[in-house]
Amino acid sequence: MAAFAPEAIFHIGSFPVTNTIINTLLVDAGLVGTAYYIKTHIKKVPGIFQNTLEIVMQSFYETTTVVSGKNAAKIFPYFMTFFLFILFANWSNLIPGIGTFGFIEQGEHGKTEIIPFIRGATSDANTTFALALFSLLATHILAIRAVGIGEYLSRYFSLNPIMLFVGILEIVSEFTKVVSLSFRLFGNIFAGEVVMHTVSSLFAFLAPVPFLLLEIIVGLVQALVFAMLTMVFMSVLMTPHHQEH
Repeated sequence: MAAFAPEAIFHIGSFPVTNTIINTLLVDAGLVGTAYYIKTHIKKVPGIFQNTLEIVMQSFYETTTVVSGKNAAKIFPYFMTFFLFILFANWSNLIPGIGTFGFIEQGEHGKTEIIPFIRGATSDANTTFALALFSLLATHILAIRAVGIGEYLSRYFSLNPIMLFVGILEIVSEFTKVVSLSFRLFGNIFAGEVVMHTVSSLFAFLAPVPFLLLEIIVGLVQALVFAMLTMVFMSVLMTPHHQEH
């Protein structure tokens, strides 16, 4: 069964470098490298790849515009960054054979286990919590820049006792967003990892294929849900009180 916690592959001093950290760095390197390649190979007469990419980006930007209005240009980079990173982090663990490269370790009851060098980053609660926390911080920083510090604080603090109570509930809800975003993503991806590990250990051929296709869809949906919720949260907080209704 897949371990709940990520496994340390090596240490830098006292800092453990886990297989999910390695996966995170590989996904980051792949996205940055791809972005640089696209930037340096843009053509005035686009080919099939560039056309497809432009259509996809335009569709996502139009979606952001519908939800965020005039704030779309500020929110879109965060929306796409979250979506792309989480999508490829989810999918990276589904590459056939990726979990077979590692070192052998003695498990419980003398059973040998393979500790993979690479494990899906989003199957680690630390990664999903960090993503949710960054989503929260980015949301509030954008809100302060968009509406100003006075308008921002008036959302949570007021001389009216009733509005002050509502503001306190709003503050609590901001922290629950972190828990909700992180555990939703982690739970779905970790559960999929457990299912794939169990099915693959019972049936090596053909049987895992339907589950693999299901996990591809789950990985896409979860990336989209996280990015869309972040976009909605940003849109709401970047809208002044008197415009929200």
